Amino acid sequence: MTNPHCPPSDLDYLSASDLALLVRRREVSPVELVEHTLGRIEAHNGQLNAYLTVCAEHARFAARFAEQEVMSGHTELGPLHGVPFSVKDLLETASVRTTYGSRLHETN
Repeated sequence: MTNPHCPPSDLDYLSASDLALLVRRREVSPVELVEHTLGRIEAHNGQLNAYLTVCAEHARFAARFAEQEVMSGHTELGPLHGVPFSVKDLLETASVRTTYGSRLHETN
């Protein structure tokens, strides 16, 4: 699916491990990945309804922190360090609405 407001890029077709490798090599930053991902969500979620809650500011904060760790060179990075991810609405997450996919829990 293409959208003129958010054309596909090479990042859209890479695996999480390939993205992590690009982060470790400093070829792409965690901040760039998060902004790219948030742009794709914004462009397509209205049609797909794939995300119930998007924690954009938390993602940006975490990306800035991850980028600092990459740039410092002193921290051992995890295998998917700096790669954005989503959590299914079936797992309780601190300070995030969790509905378990049901309107019965829409205010949980």
